[in-house]
Formats: sequence, C-alpha cells, structure tokens
Amino acid sequence: MIVEELYLLLTNRAGKQERPGTLRAYGEAAALVTDLMVAGRVRLSEHKVPRVHLGSTEPLGHPVLDFGLQRLAQKKDGTRLDTLVTWSKLDPEEQVVASLVDAGVLTLGSKTMLGLGRPSTPEIDPAPEGRLRARLAEVLLGRAAPAVADASLLSILVGLGVAQHLLSAESGGLKGRRLKQRVVELSAQTAAGSAVGRAVDGMNAALMTAVIVPAAVAGSG
Repeated sequence: MIVEELYLLLTNRAGKQERPGTLRAYGEAAALVTDLMVAGRVRLSEHKVPRVHLGSTEPLGHPVLDFGLQRLAQKKDGTRLDTLVTWSKLDPEEQVVASLVDAGVLTLGSKTMLGLGRPSTPEIDPAPEGRLRARLAEVLLGRAAPAVADASLLSILVGLGVAQHLLSAESGGLKGRRLKQRVVELSAQTAAGSAVGRAVDGMNAALMTAVIVPAAVAGSG
C-alpha cells in the first residue's frame, strides 16, 4: 500500500525516522486517504479544496485500511481533505508498523528517548524498499509511466519537503523547483484519471499548508 511504502521511505535502514513528528503524521494520513480512495471507499469532491466522502465502512480485511475506515466514520461526511490530513487520530503509523513487522520487512528495536518513546523499526528485509526505489527511479527518469502510487508518494514527499533529500539518486540529482515540477508532470500523467489527479493535487496542497503555515506563524512570533 502507498502508506506502507511511504513509511519505508521515511525510515532509514536502522529504523530511525527521517521525518519525525507532526509533519510525518500528516504525510501518513494523506497516504492512507489515497489508499482508501484507490480501494473505492473514499471519494473526493471537485471543490477547490476537496472534501472527503466515505462510502461503505464494511471492513476490507487489512488492518491499516480498516483503521482508516473506522477513523473516517467518526468524522462528518464531506470533511475537508486538509482537515483530515492534519487530524492526529488519522495517523496509521502503529498499524503500518505492525503490518510491516508481520510481513517480515521490519522488526521492533529499542525504544527511543531513554526508553520512553516509540521503538525503532530496523529493516530486516531490504528487498521491498529496494524495489520501490528502483520503481521510482524509472518513473522520475522517464523510463516508465507513473502509477497512482508513484504520483501519490512523490507528491507527498514534495509536500513534506523531503523529496530532494530522500530521492537524490533516484531523481538524477534534481533539486528544488526542478524536482517539484517533475513531480507535477508525473501527476498529470497518471492513467487513473481526473479523480486521482485531484487527490494528488489536494494532498500536496494540504501538506504544503501544514508545512508552511506553522513556520510562518513561528517566524512572525
């Protein structure tokens, strides 16, 4: 799933988070909403700021997706996408870690912050992330058409401000505006149609707001 792939990219091989804290949670929530949209359980409106409409809440049989369905059912139907992305209760990190541990990709390590924080999650099977990075490299370098997951992951990484750092090799060294423009181009190429395009654009806008507004407020203070 997109949210599981995002977790692998945002965590290094030793299990240390590349993007800890609130912004990381925003990215994971955005990826979860996209996964639910791909699963046919979420629909986005055509408003400038998309609103999220939840269909059936019947379990899908995957703990991460079912967690998302349960959380979204607690919100009013038609809640704005940017509101959901920044809703702390929608962060599925605990469920994502459990899923990747069960799959034998990660293991639970020692806890951070003198044993009081979350445990680290060292990677014990590097193959999934290796395949993921190879796939993204093919897309970024124009050797393969982008799938929904590719456009979504890249957009979220740009929104979080970590794409250049995490995908330097895969992007051929693209930086700043050039990398952002490349991701915009790839999002426009997704074969899934306008609904996915709106989702990717909406996710990026919501994440940019989450990143920029707090920084601006702190700077003015």
